[in-house]
Amino acid sequence: MSAIVADRGRPLKHIQRARIVLLSAERLCVLDVAQQAGVSRPAVWRWQLRYAEEGVEGLLRDKTRPPGKPPHSTDTVAEVLALTCSEPPGEVTHWTG
Repeated sequence: MSAIVADRGRPLKHIQRARIVLLSAERLCVLDVAQQAGVSRPAVWRWQLRYAEEGVEGLLRDKTRPPGKPPHSTDTVAEVLALTCSEPPGEVTHWTG
């Protein structure tokens, strides 16, 4: 773990995660670990748990996440474009429509 922290060629996120584990090994409270590592308390808990479950390898890779919201369908895009390009109905102006 100390080798990861000392390696200047490593990504900062790996060094930060290793520091969290090393500070935790010193039996510091979570708040102190968070302050010294420059992260939040939930981040400390997350990396402590990941290290306990997966060891050093768990610290050196990010978890994959499912993609965000799916894009709008082409029908929805066409409908919105048609509405914005047409004249407003009745006595509605483009400001109130």
